[in-house]
Amino acid sequence: MPDLFANPPAAPLAERLRPHTLDEVVGQTHLLGTGKPLRVALASGVPHSMILWGAPGIGKTTLARIVAQGFHARFVPLSAVFSGVKDIREAVAQAQSDHAAGRRTVLFVDEIHRFNKAQQDAFLPYVENGVLVFVGATTENPSFEVNAALLSRTQVYRLQPLAPDELRRLCDKACALPEYADIVLEEGVREGLIRMADGDARRLFNGLERLFSSSPKRIGADEAAALLGDAPLRFDKGGDAFYDQISALHKSVRGSHPNAALYWFCRMLEAGADPRYLGRRLVRIAWEDIGLADPRAAALANDALAAYERLGSPEGELALAQAVLYLAAAAKSDAGYSAFKQIREFARQHGSAPVPPHLCNAPTALMKAQGCGQGYRHAHDEPHAYAAGENYMPAGIAEPDCYRPTERGLEAKIAEKLAWLKSLDEAALAKKTFE
Repeated sequence: MPDLFANPPAAPLAERLRPHTLDEVVGQTHLLGTGKPLRVALASGVPHSMILWGAPGIGKTTLARIVAQGFHARFVPLSAVFSGVKDIREAVAQAQSDHAAGRRTVLFVDEIHRFNKAQQDAFLPYVENGVLVFVGATTENPSFEVNAALLSRTQVYRLQPLAPDELRRLCDKACALPEYADIVLEEGVREGLIRMADGDARRLFNGLERLFSSSPKRIGADEAAALLGDAPLRFDKGGDAFYDQISALHKSVRGSHPNAALYWFCRMLEAGADPRYLGRRLVRIAWEDIGLADPRAAALANDALAAYERLGSPEGELALAQAVLYLAAAAKSDAGYSAFKQIREFARQHGSAPVPPHLCNAPTALMKAQGCGQGYRHAHDEPHAYAAGENYMPAGIAEPDCYRPTERGLEAKIAEKLAWLKSLDEAALAKKTFE
């Protein structure tokens, strides 16, 4: 019977090209360049626990291995996806044994955000007493996904997706391997791979392996496109990329840059965002950042969302795109939003002050006898349909001056109207004082 393990399969390309020293690492120069934080930390020889935060395929595990090597420590890996309490106990026991023998241990926990609070807390005493150096890796924001107690005992290093030039260097490094020396990648193939990788070195290497394993010795752009297919843009619903891109869309609209706003909108669509969610965000943006400067903006955003609901994808997406352009080009004002927040807090601070009697309704004889509605001035019966000098606040509470319309769009007209009404109030009060 033939030995099934006589010729074990070769390691994946990403593993074969994994760096073993800091100088071999491509990318992350903001952490690994001369004088930069992680290089300085490793050069000091003084170990410390850390969180490596960043997208998949950009070197978190590789850096953790290099950290262990730099601190002359045993590297003990765990995956929060597959490991449980038993695995944690065994890893800690190994670290305690190493510690007693005078050897350091780097305990690496991949996907640390997948461990629950109790599992994360289990590491605390061993981090504090120096039994182990904890290195966690996460694709999620540690501020939300890592317990505050563990976070306070670690240094967070944020890794960045690889730039196109960095991916080209990795591509050239792979193509220079002896086993691929006879394979020719025609013009455009490398650039297609780099676009597909989208900052992810592992995705780049996996794509190269698919190309290298195909039969032709010369691979053209069309063949490469057929073999690789379309890779989705980086987008994790509910994760950092999701909220960062929503923030970019919102701020581009607020900043009145239609093309940038449409870019973020289209990028999220291409990555698989729910168009209905994006439509709801546009309605919110219309009320928050445009408001009464252009009330048509909110109506148009609502209409665009309704059009999408009626038409579906892809036809309905055009209505949302048009709304993005309109909102970005519209006059901007957050005066209403600001006034809402300020007066809501003002109301909380002043408690349940009673409604002044003259503003109370009086539908019964008893309520009229108690003075409800007495002295109320019906605005429509007054000159200009305005009861100049009237007070609409509870007794002893001055009306706050929180809504201050801007000079943009319709709010410029609103500002003029309110200033005129204020002059009527001032004249009425002055007359009352004189009398």
